[in-house]
Amino acid sequence: MIEALKDDKIITMVGGRFRLCALIQRRLVQLMEGARPMIERDGRSDLEVVVAEIMDGKLTAELDYSDPEVKAAMPLEAKAALAAARGK
Repeated sequence: MIEALKDDKIITMVGGRFRLCALIQRRLVQLMEGARPMIERDGRSDLEVVVAEIMDGKLTAELDYSDPEVKAAMPLEAKAALAAARGK
């Protein structure tokens, strides 16, 4: 088990469990598609690399709400709240 995932610090750093899961998933896909790690791999798995990148502050959970993939994954309530905040 990756020790950092046992602590709530990583959850707080990214703003919640959902954001953490989404961030890890998105970065894992990037690594599997050939993206370079932002830290030294040192024999670690892709998941361990992603967690280390988050803990080192090299990876954050900033969402681009104009991205069609992000919009498609949003629950209807979140889409309505975003539209209301933008005055639409």
